[in-house]
Amino acid sequence: MFSIAVNLGDVAHAIQLALGPVFLLTGIAGMLNVMAGRLARIIDRGRQLTEHALPPHLKRQESVHVELLGLERRRHLASAAITACTLSALLVCTVIAALFLEVLLQVQLKWFIGLVFTASTLALVAGLAYFLREVHLATQTIRITMMNPDA
Repeated sequence: MFSIAVNLGDVAHAIQLALGPVFLLTGIAGMLNVMAGRLARIIDRGRQLTEHALPPHLKRQESVHVELLGLERRRHLASAAITACTLSALLVCTVIAALFLEVLLQVQLKWFIGLVFTASTLALVAGLAYFLREVHLATQTIRITMMNPDA
């Protein structure tokens, strides 16, 4: 019969080590929520432009086409940001699992854990970079019209 002797103190230590990545997961989940909200707004605006009657100030076809191209670029960036951050979260989950496997199986996984955590951090950096680019594009293309109170 196969038996694994696990010290209760080692399990407690693994739980302590896993707390940091769990908090990182919470932060990534918050970012994913924001990114998904932005993606939904981009999609809603695209649908508004393509499926409904256009307001008078948007009747010019070329302006609609330019806005749709910008929305498509932003949609692509938001989607890439979500993908990269989701990959980061999955890699963090792998780190947490590896921390427990290290204790339960009593094998050295430090290099694997370090490699996966580094990959997770790089994926998060890529996701945040895509997100920053999308926000930058959104602020470049915003149209704010000021109403003249004297008119």
